[in-house]
Amino acid sequence: MTYINEHYLKLAAGYLFPEIGRRVKAFCDANPSANVIRMGIGDVTEPLAPAVTQAMHAAVDELAVRSSFKGYGPEQGYDFLREAIAKNDYHARGAEVDADEIFVSDGSKCDSGNILDIFGEDNVIAVLDPVYPVYVDTNVMAGHTGPADASGRYGGLVYLPVTADNDFVPELPKQKVDLIYLCYPNNPTGVVATKEMLKRWVEYAQRNGSVILYDAAYEAFITDPAIPHSIYEIDGAREVAIEFRSFSKTAGFTGARCAFTVIPTDLKGKARDGREISIHSLWNRRHCTKFNGVSYPVQRGAAAIYSPEGKRQVQETIDFYLANARVVREALTKLGLQVYGGVNAPYVWLKTPGNLSSWDFFDRLLHEAHLVGTPGSGFGACGEGYFRLSAFNSRANVEAAVRRFAKIL
Repeated sequence: MTYINEHYLKLAAGYLFPEIGRRVKAFCDANPSANVIRMGIGDVTEPLAPAVTQAMHAAVDELAVRSSFKGYGPEQGYDFLREAIAKNDYHARGAEVDADEIFVSDGSKCDSGNILDIFGEDNVIAVLDPVYPVYVDTNVMAGHTGPADASGRYGGLVYLPVTADNDFVPELPKQKVDLIYLCYPNNPTGVVATKEMLKRWVEYAQRNGSVILYDAAYEAFITDPAIPHSIYEIDGAREVAIEFRSFSKTAGFTGARCAFTVIPTDLKGKARDGREISIHSLWNRRHCTKFNGVSYPVQRGAAAIYSPEGKRQVQETIDFYLANARVVREALTKLGLQVYGGVNAPYVWLKTPGNLSSWDFFDRLLHEAHLVGTPGSGFGACGEGYFRLSAFNSRANVEAAVRRFAKIL
């Protein structure tokens, strides 16, 4: 009999989004005529920008001709895309990131889990609570935690609460931690990090020799010019931070699959014998060994996002989603709910009414209003009593959803 990785058995419940899907499927099977509006999983609804699809079509045509055909590309990504990313996403904001510090991949979700391959087993890991479940679950799978307690928290992780009680600003860890997961604009709460907040985190990491794993997948939704889009806008961050970015929410690539991770050459880790080791070199080796690169047509499509037409078209879609978020935020506020986020992010985070639990509110919305959201408790113990709504939907569905809310509250 072949032995399994028993750390998977610590995952007491199913991954959050498949569990939502299971409950929704059961309801729809029992109520086939119900018009269910889904505002739970953060999948986009609007099509790819014309500039993107035109570039993809042209790239496919290249592959149909022997003289322009391309086989395996560089695992790290084609230079034309890495250079466009460096110029537009970093240099334009005064952040020092070179093209060869950018690794193109098929998703920041994948990278934020796979990054654990290059870090040791004895690191102390801190996560915000509530938290994007992938950060926790991948550490459980890797054997970095103990079992979960009654609240769903895993032994061995340091949880940093972020709730209305502390204005969603996490305190710095009281003990030394080695890996710190930060996500801003935040999933699930929709709040953002100021320069002052990120400066405190960078300084903490410098003092303690820590590495910040910074998920900036939603940076394109930032509307406040005072809010940084990248942790590398903070002095010293190159020495302590890895940044994950995605084209999924920025430009609708959830189906096309393209993202990137930035690992500065300044970032170092330590071997047990005390030697300093380049994190960039370790990730490059891992990337080349376990990944074959994103397809050429998809990378051409991603590069087109940075053209003048692409920038304009993508911004129109982002503005559309932000307008959806505003409709939800304003309507629920008028209904007397405590509402957060939805200004610099596509997510609205609300306090459940009447002290309902997160899953009880989920079931009430599904059964009484035929609406699907995401229970806050699925993001961690501090998410209990909260609920996430996504702005990724048609305007008609969003407006219908807020009318349904009004009928049951």
